[in-house]
Amino acid sequence: MSVSAVNMARPTRIFARAACFVEVCKPRIAVLALLTVAVAAVMASRGQPQMLLLFNALLGSFLVAASSSAANQWIERRRDALMHRTSERPLPSGRLHEREVMAFTVITLLLGELVLALFVNPTTAGLGLLTWLLYVCAYTPLKTRTSWNTFVGAIAGAMPWAMGWAATGATLDMRAWVIWTLLFLWQFPHFMAIAWIYRKQYAAAGHQMLTVVDPTGRRAGLQAVAAALGVLVVGLVPTLLAPETATFGLSVFVLALLQLGCAARFCLRRDEASARWLLRASLVYLPSVLALLLLHVPLI
Repeated sequence: MSVSAVNMARPTRIFARAACFVEVCKPRIAVLALLTVAVAAVMASRGQPQMLLLFNALLGSFLVAASSSAANQWIERRRDALMHRTSERPLPSGRLHEREVMAFTVITLLLGELVLALFVNPTTAGLGLLTWLLYVCAYTPLKTRTSWNTFVGAIAGAMPWAMGWAATGATLDMRAWVIWTLLFLWQFPHFMAIAWIYRKQYAAAGHQMLTVVDPTGRRAGLQAVAAALGVLVVGLVPTLLAPETATFGLSVFVLALLQLGCAARFCLRRDEASARWLLRASLVYLPSVLALLLLHVPLI
């Protein structure tokens, strides 16, 4: 190989490895978590967040989220190899070594906690560590033991909202708890749809998802409907507290009604098509609600 070819190949290898570490961070999940942190901070500060504080909160939250995703993949590296949807991840595919991912996990967690503790506040750092522990030390190992793993995962998934709120120094009031509950409940229809679509792969890997424990999908369907109904009811609370947010309430109600309809369809049919419709509905619902919250910050 010529010198010029070697010089051209080196940056390519560097970018390829960098892409592997980005993949380990689960960027799509991280972006949604950061959006949640940002909206919570804006709401808690009544639309006037301190930009430097918000930047540090987002940076620290991203590092903690990246660490938890890397730790999750390190723990599940062998089971991931058994599932088609995860077999090409950096660890099971051999693109990254176990020691590299473990080092990445430790470094990003320490850096994230330092950023949150030193440049945001200790409460946010504590919530960040709690989120990491729930996701890595509770949810991940419980996936192979009990279908209740989804409940624990939903708590961890809603924690970025509490982190963003706490970053401003504001007290968790009724507004904060209502949206936290909304985020918690939203995850069940979302998870049940995914669990049904990939139920055979989860079973092959030994994951005790509800669709594996109950292959008929009946319990998963009922849980999706119950949670979607809860999302619809809880979504009305902000308007009950502040009637001037009727436009927000109507918009959220329509989004929740559409999600509930998809959940009911999945519960009745329990096929891949209805599960994918529910998954799409859940992916539309959350970003839309977060955007609506931003638009109505002065009123809520």
